[in-house]
Amino acid sequence: MSETSEYSGLPGNWAQLTPEEKRRHRLNGYLNTEGKVFIDSEAEKAYKRRAQRMADVLNVEEPDVVPVILPVGNLPLSLHGLNAHTAMYDHEKAIQAYMKFNEQYSAELEHFAVPMLSSGRALDILDYKIYKWPGHGMPENASGWQYLEGEYMSDDEYDDLLRDPSDFWLRIYLPRVFGALEPVKTFQPFTNITENVHVGQLLLPLSSSPMQQMLQKMLDAGKEYRTLTELTAENAGTGVTRGFPAMGSIFCKAPFDTLGDTLRGTKGIINDMFRHPDKLLEALDMIADLTISTALRSPNFESAVMAGYPLHKGADGWMSQEQFDTFYWPSLKKVMNALIQEGLIQRLFAEGGFNTRLESVNEFPKGTVMWHFDKSDMFKAKKILGEKCCIQGNVPSALTITGAQSEVKEYCRKLIEGCGKGGGFILSAGAVGDVGKLENIRAMLEAVREYGVY
Repeated sequence: MSETSEYSGLPGNWAQLTPEEKRRHRLNGYLNTEGKVFIDSEAEKAYKRRAQRMADVLNVEEPDVVPVILPVGNLPLSLHGLNAHTAMYDHEKAIQAYMKFNEQYSAELEHFAVPMLSSGRALDILDYKIYKWPGHGMPENASGWQYLEGEYMSDDEYDDLLRDPSDFWLRIYLPRVFGALEPVKTFQPFTNITENVHVGQLLLPLSSSPMQQMLQKMLDAGKEYRTLTELTAENAGTGVTRGFPAMGSIFCKAPFDTLGDTLRGTKGIINDMFRHPDKLLEALDMIADLTISTALRSPNFESAVMAGYPLHKGADGWMSQEQFDTFYWPSLKKVMNALIQEGLIQRLFAEGGFNTRLESVNEFPKGTVMWHFDKSDMFKAKKILGEKCCIQGNVPSALTITGAQSEVKEYCRKLIEGCGKGGGFILSAGAVGDVGKLENIRAMLEAVREYGVY
């Protein structure tokens, strides 16, 4: 069986197209089956049906049935006796477990589970400091990651970040979060190469033993990721060949979250809103520009349909509405508007609750934004956003993991009947639990088949 050929390529007149024409072009590439290889004609029909369903809901129109994204999580691993530690350190076993799960359940559940794997060995080699994971700071039977938030940039380093962000990232930030990259601090700024006489001064640190050991570790980590990439590539397109569409996406973050999560930490950035507001706003605008530039240069920019954002620090209770409107929303909106101009649908995963934000974020053209809500009031979201935005989520993870099958189905019925009218609604969990109950996942699908047909 040959591999699936993913759609790519932008027309020569791309710059002259309107944002709506660009968005339509991206969706058409997703819908188009030309160049995609299917195992049989039924799989191709299933692909067209499922892809059209998702395109309709993103356009805030009524599809044939409410789409459902099932919270499968690590269930393919657990059903085959594996855990998250195995997934990070024995990728072949993990991928086999996912493929077995799909062979057994994809037809029944109308869901194809895609392995999302990271290399524990590479992270070990690099001495990555801002996460714990199973087998590294957490028990091997733990099922998720634990972020170790810290102040990786001090408040007196804003000027360094603003003056030369690449240099700050390379020589200051990276050695702080990757123990293996500690020797990078001995480099001079690479922008110092202005004359031939400076080349030797810049490259002299490469002769040191710590630097050479660091480079070897980087090579070793790169080999680990290459192995993972090659294993994953062997199964790339398998879902598409069986009739399950894959929608390309570019990863983005709200600039406030980039600065707050990655550099200053929550305490630091909250203090900065009071102590250094001007520097903070300047940095947020700079990070917005970097985020846009990175997205536009993403390897899958041409084939992507969406840009996805996990929203962390803009939720209810984290800051006042005035602070949200001043510090959080403008830089995020700047990124979103730039990518909407390129035809990318903005998918925002609003972690926590966003009930107090709904009125202030509804300012984009119809069909350009979808919201995945964790704990927000879905009926309120439908009322405020539903005419222009696709909305998704809200089924509690605790319910899918510990609830009864009848409780899950009833909860989903209420969501479908309250949010499904007029289209633009996707049934899914608010957040994906580590290991849900198979019967509760089935209950979500049953609710759609019983209550979600238009």
